[in-house]
This record gives sequence, structure tokens and C-alpha cells, in this order.
Amino acid sequence: MKRSSKKIGSGWTISDDAYDKERIRQLNQRIAENLYKDVTSIVVIKDGRLLIEEYFNGATRDALHDTRSVGKSFASAVMGIAINDGYIKSENQTLKDFYDLTKFANHSPKKEGVTIKSLLTMSSGFNADDDDEKSPGNEENMYPTSDWVKFALDLPMDDKKEVGRTWNYFTAGVVVLGDIINKSVPAGLEKYADDRLFKPLGIEKYEWQYTPKKVPSTAGGLRMRSLDFARFGQLYKNGGAWDAAQIIPRSWVDKTFTKYLPLPFDGNGFYGYLFWNVTFDVNGKKYEAFYCTGNGGNKIYIFKDQPLVIVITATAYNKWYQHRQATYMMQRYILPAVIR
Repeated sequence: MKRSSKKIGSGWTISDDAYDKERIRQLNQRIAENLYKDVTSIVVIKDGRLLIEEYFNGATRDALHDTRSVGKSFASAVMGIAINDGYIKSENQTLKDFYDLTKFANHSPKKEGVTIKSLLTMSSGFNADDDDEKSPGNEENMYPTSDWVKFALDLPMDDKKEVGRTWNYFTAGVVVLGDIINKSVPAGLEKYADDRLFKPLGIEKYEWQYTPKKVPSTAGGLRMRSLDFARFGQLYKNGGAWDAAQIIPRSWVDKTFTKYLPLPFDGNGFYGYLFWNVTFDVNGKKYEAFYCTGNGGNKIYIFKDQPLVIVITATAYNKWYQHRQATYMMQRYILPAVIR
């Protein structure tokens, strides 16, 4: 286990708030003993200042973490910026505004009515479900193809799903969102995201993954430092503002952090605009957060009524414990240590 000293160079003002150091030491020990597995970093921002910064299993401050589907939430951010800049009219635009759907398989009026909003909320009505390995639209069927957008737009609609009403996790739909942004903004998605999101946040070191068509993949895999993932989280905590500049419209943050659909597998969870919602129970008190999540147990939590942004990175890809252990660490150690 490598433990960071919080020294100059983090890019953050260091917090002098008190927290339960013994509880965090116990968590670090359990990670070192491999009771919590494959964890690579924990970062806690409180009141906009760096409170805790820990690295494990060979990771360092400058490591770029592959947080998989955490990258989907960045697509939501860039979509909000592009709408505000006028390159896309609104999230109520439909697929037919961007594609000639008659050129794709399984054309139907219902497919023409699929909105950007329904793709943002995983409720587009396609016959697609990443949680069902037999689903035609499962993401594993997409990756071997040469054109991921075509894969998505060729899919049939599901007669049992009403657009905007039924939640199913649909990675290929987020690829379509990335393609819509890429074809709508000047010079494409990669430069636009750098100019309008990453540079204003001071994020310089990051790596996209790409689709077979050489477009940045909004399916996930955006690699970044833990401290920079924390910047992204704090941007939302700030209502879209950073250093007095409004990077994402406050109205878009409010829309993003709206409970549009309940999660079918989680009694207290909801879904926003490519952000998830959860409520933690700590010592009998409820703490609500919206968050980004990705395979491996990667998280960016933005708390509603607490001045907290918490980042966890991990490499427990496809392991049964990946998300469960992140929840345990939050409820048993991190939140009790930092909430007063």
C-alpha cells in the first residue's frame, strides 16, 4: 500500500477540517490486507478542499484510472454544454433530427421518436439491456462490430417498452449520444470537450478510448487522475461553476440530478441524466448522493446535503464484490469518518 502525503502539487487547497483518522487508518489496513480488494485510490473533497487523498496497490497521484462507465457521465456534461452553446437545440430532439433512420434496419415510427432525453435516462425503448446477456442490444454484441452507432440504430424497438418510461442499461445508446455531439459541435467531440470542459477545470492529463470510427468512446473508459475525477464531481457540487465561470448551466445540473426513473434492482435508487442516485444510511441518518459509477467499483459521489465529493477508484473488473465493497467502505468507514 502506498499512502499519499497531501503536499503541494495536488491542485487543491488542503482542508484543515477534522475527521476520524483512526477510522480511515482502519480502512487503509483492511485494503492493505486485501479484505477490500483491488482498490487504487480514495479522495474526499469537503467544502471544496482536499480532505483525504490515499493511494493503494501501486497507484500514485499521477496514475490514470480506467473507471469504465464513469465516462458516460462526462457525455452528459458535454451534451449539456453543447445544448447551452446552441449546437444542439434541446434534449427533446429526436433521432430523426440527426439520422436518416430509413437507412438502418428495423425502421419504425417509434424509433424516430426516441429522444436525447430518453437516451440520457436509459429509457429509449430499444430492445437492449446490458444486464441481460441474451438481449440483442447487449453491449458485448456491440464491441466486435466495426460501427457501434450502426449497431445501435439497427436494433429493433421493444414493443413492451414505452419511450421515456422503462429503464434498461443501454451502453450503445450512450455511444449514439457521443456521435450526436461529435457531429454537432465544431471540430468534433474530442476538441470540444477539451476546450469547454477539461481545460476550464484545469484537467490536462487524461486519455480517451475510441470507437472503431475513431470517435471518443462515450461508452466509458475515459482515463484520468483521481484528483481530476474529483474536479468533475466538485463542478457538479458547485452547480456547474468553477472559478467563477459557469461551465455547465445550473439548469442542466438540476435536470441531471432529478430522479426520473426508479432503478429496478435497487429499492432506494433512481436515475438522472447518466448519473445514478443513492441514499446511504449511516448511524440511522440518511445521506443522499448522485454519482457516477463504472465496472471495477469506480465511483464519484456528489452529496446533496453534505459538502462532500468522494472518489473511489478500483480495478475489480467484473468481480462480484466490485460495487458492494464500495458501498461497504462508504457506509462503514468513509462517511462515518468525515460527517460530523
